[in-house]
Amino acid sequence: MAHDIEMIDDLNAPVRERAAAPPAIWLLIALAMLAFVGGVLLLWNTNSTPAEGSSEVIFARDMTAHHHQAVEMALILRDRTADPDLRLFALDIMLTQQAQIGQMQGWLSVWQRPLAGATAPMAGHGAMMGMATQAEVNELRELPPVEAERRFLELMIRHHEGGLQMAQDVLAASHRPEVVRLARSIIEGQAAEVAYMRSLLAQRGIEQQNIPAPAPGGAWGNPRAPIVGVVGMGD
Repeated sequence: MAHDIEMIDDLNAPVRERAAAPPAIWLLIALAMLAFVGGVLLLWNTNSTPAEGSSEVIFARDMTAHHHQAVEMALILRDRTADPDLRLFALDIMLTQQAQIGQMQGWLSVWQRPLAGATAPMAGHGAMMGMATQAEVNELRELPPVEAERRFLELMIRHHEGGLQMAQDVLAASHRPEVVRLARSIIEGQAAEVAYMRSLLAQRGIEQQNIPAPAPGGAWGNPRAPIVGVVGMGD
């Protein structure tokens, strides 16, 4: 237990104070590689392969891109905030979503599909899926730390809600066990995180507002179902 606490403390130390230790990014890369290999082994004996343009392939590529931005924002916030709860929460997002990226890239490898498709992720409509603009990501680097904390929570709530909708969409379109398992895991985990982030905003005396909901119409032409576990959470 003491060893585990020391590892977490080391990961939470500012980069300038741990030059001799492996930076967090190497831990993320290692997790992604492990998840990639795990995904390959789990799917090795699968007979059917999702076609190019299928809901499964689109989901794997789009959610990978979506997760990459969440990891980027969490890494920025983790190295700027002095709030220990936020630092641990940002670290959890980084580790969880990087591992899921490796899993989805493992699927694409086994399915013999390229990691990137012919079209832009989310068909170029990332804003509908809660993606932050580059200017919004830059705010996390440029705002004073306390203001950056608030902005991070607002942006990540919106980002998670878009990810939840993407997971709902693929559940309506796919019956592949590995895809269904991951989508359900994303829904369960990110719904709880949305509620937690709303509570952190409330602790700061901030009522979440002006965070637009994802636009109607699913990424694969499916009607958008309500986001399970999100509506009303944290109120």
